Amino acid sequence: MQEPAVNGSGDASPEQQARAPRWGKVIDQTRCIGCHACTTACKSENLVPLSVTRTYVKHVDVGEYPLVRRAHQVTRCNQCAHAPCVTACPTTAMFKRPDGIVDFDKSICIGCKACMAACPYDAIFINPEDHSAEKCNFCAHRIDVGHEPACVVVCPVEAILVGDMHDPDSKVARIVNRDPVNVRRPEKETQPKLFYKGAHQATLDPLAARRPEGDLFMWSEQRAGAGYVVSGHPDHNNSSAAALLSYDVPHTIPWDWRVSLYTWTKGIAAGAYLVAALLVLLGFINSYAVSDVGYGFISFPPSRLWLWVAPVVSGAFLALTGALLLWDLEHPERFYLIFTRPQWRSWLVRGAFIIAGYSVVLALHFGASLLGGTTAQRLLMIAGLPLAGLTAIYTAYLFAQAKARDMWQNPLLPPHLFVQSLLAGAAALLPFAAWLEPTAVEPLLWSLGALSLIHLLFIWGETSIVHPTAHAHLAVREMTRGRYRAFFVAGLALSLVGVFAPWLGLAAVPFALAGLLLFEHAYVQAGQSVPLA
Repeated sequence: MQEPAVNGSGDASPEQQARAPRWGKVIDQTRCIGCHACTTACKSENLVPLSVTRTYVKHVDVGEYPLVRRAHQVTRCNQCAHAPCVTACPTTAMFKRPDGIVDFDKSICIGCKACMAACPYDAIFINPEDHSAEKCNFCAHRIDVGHEPACVVVCPVEAILVGDMHDPDSKVARIVNRDPVNVRRPEKETQPKLFYKGAHQATLDPLAARRPEGDLFMWSEQRAGAGYVVSGHPDHNNSSAAALLSYDVPHTIPWDWRVSLYTWTKGIAAGAYLVAALLVLLGFINSYAVSDVGYGFISFPPSRLWLWVAPVVSGAFLALTGALLLWDLEHPERFYLIFTRPQWRSWLVRGAFIIAGYSVVLALHFGASLLGGTTAQRLLMIAGLPLAGLTAIYTAYLFAQAKARDMWQNPLLPPHLFVQSLLAGAAALLPFAAWLEPTAVEPLLWSLGALSLIHLLFIWGETSIVHPTAHAHLAVREMTRGRYRAFFVAGLALSLVGVFAPWLGLAAVPFALAGLLLFEHAYVQAGQSVPLA
């Protein structure tokens, strides 16, 4: 296996790209007989375990009896020129070779599944035996010694072709430059190097064919249960042709409930500090001792809400956030690689450094409170406020790197996450304010009510607009009326209770926090519920 590019970015350098061939692949679906020999050869050559595949053949029955035929599509990694998985990978475990092949290095994979979320073609999976990400890599080990990939060698009808696209005499270059070919999801602008000749649109588009009744496929029953996605949708198809899905392979969603919970704990961790700092800046609480001599000498000590409550609450939830992030990794023991060999385009890397910087500020703030250093705490606010704000919103950019998930490509997500963080922070501080800082209770209650209302308005706007793609529309539908409807509706109802916090008092706090958590779960899971392959 070749090493990642010397520029350290995960891509080949311009000089390497100019010298190397550019490998491409053509699948001639007019020849394919759907024999699955390519799937079997790939499993044998690359020791792919059961339950996962690097390549497989999808079947769609097109037409109505007696005018019906079975269309095939060989599905695998698209070897993108602008590979989202390479950009999202935090350690360059996914990298693009000088010859254009998108390869992987299992020894430095941390199993974060960011590459899976980023891939618009659902081509990446976690190997259940070694817990690392893998996919079709063009049989790079065979290419390097002058052999063709195993699927090409075994295909009995020469439906799979590979060649150098820089060589005008290669079969692949001639077909791509002369014949009509298609790529999957061209709107994602990944510039795939896997071209389909004669493929039916009902096979290329995962939403074009309807699923069979009772989920009874050709050889099996495949239900799109919790954590799994299968092509088609029971209530939707966007093809004018009669197309029925007859065989497909279910895919697991990358991020489960731990990511939903992490967005909630991170919101509290950022919001508690932000809200306390805003109370200081607006004069509702003191960051240092104040004396009043108008009616005799009266001393007002610095607010304990600011001195130690905010950094302790934020630090505790930040530690919980870190624990959830580590728990979600397939290789948590390799987490240090994010810091020792970071791939800086990945927002997972940027977020890790933001959280690290924020944790240092919180530790220094708490240490200063033990030493009585109110001046030091005010100075720390200069770094603490932007770091807390970035901690609140960086997940929006991490989700945006998941180019496969159209619902998450939302320019309103950063401000919405910021509002959610302030909401969670106000709710988390209220019990402590009632105990230690009664003067802060009223502004916190009004803040909680106003922020809950703004949060609901964001949700209303994001769900009621006309969505630009069928993928985004179906994801919102799954959240509001589909399998995550119960979480969504309960989240709205509980968040509505938070709007009345000024009148309900502390009783509104658990409702507001629970409503936010339920909405986060519905949003994160529904965004991954639409099929991609």
